[in-house]
Amino acid sequence: MKKRNFLPLSAVAFVLSASLAHATPSTTYWTPMTPDIQGYGVLHFGVDNYFTVFRDSSDGGGSFPTDFGLTIGVLPFEKIQMEIGVDLLESSDDPWFFNAKIGTPENALFEGSPTLQLGVFNVGTNGGVTDQDIGYLVIGKTIPMLGRASIGPYVGNGDVLVDKNGDKENVGVMAAFDRGFFSAKDKAGDEYNKLVFAADYASGNNAVGAGGFGLYYFFTKNISLLTGPVWFNESAINGKWKWTIQLDINLPVFGQQ
Repeated sequence: MKKRNFLPLSAVAFVLSASLAHATPSTTYWTPMTPDIQGYGVLHFGVDNYFTVFRDSSDGGGSFPTDFGLTIGVLPFEKIQMEIGVDLLESSDDPWFFNAKIGTPENALFEGSPTLQLGVFNVGTNGGVTDQDIGYLVIGKTIPMLGRASIGPYVGNGDVLVDKNGDKENVGVMAAFDRGFFSAKDKAGDEYNKLVFAADYASGNNAVGAGGFGLYYFFTKNISLLTGPVWFNESAINGKWKWTIQLDINLPVFGQQ
């Protein structure tokens, strides 16, 4: 580290950047490292909360603003898919963030080909404060009898994605895993899992560096609730750890038969 202390202005910037760390597109748990892309015409509505448990704000860094997110699939093709999204984080001074992702599902390029995606998230509106502008690559694959695994690098705005001392910390790697249990069928006969274990991790001593694991419970194929803990790589920015509860709802709005 180059510096032991940082100016009060830098501290304010760190608090703001931490507050947007979870403005995301389709995710596994904490990161957008997932082989999923929203289907064409399917609107995803999510409400994500991250809060401290049995600790005061000085110890845990306090709760993040609540994230209200909308994401929708916009390409009507089987072999190439794309989603775009917007997040509203309240309460915060600069609440709007944007994201997008394009890619191919498994087996689209050739038999046995992995999921390949390019995306960007945490595109904020306040230059030099909330515009993390993180680009990332996803390589994902279903492993028979085990689950789905994804990995890929990321790079963000070096003026905003920094460590606790204000030094650039804008490059890293993200990885994720999920596994479903207890198969069920909806009224149309489509199969889904009632429970899904999910875990992921992002490297870097910055606002997005963290990892966690938890369980999704699917009330129906299109409505789920996720809960579990998240630990942060740099407690001076985000606090030591937080608990998350995330509600996810998918609504077909166009392009569906």
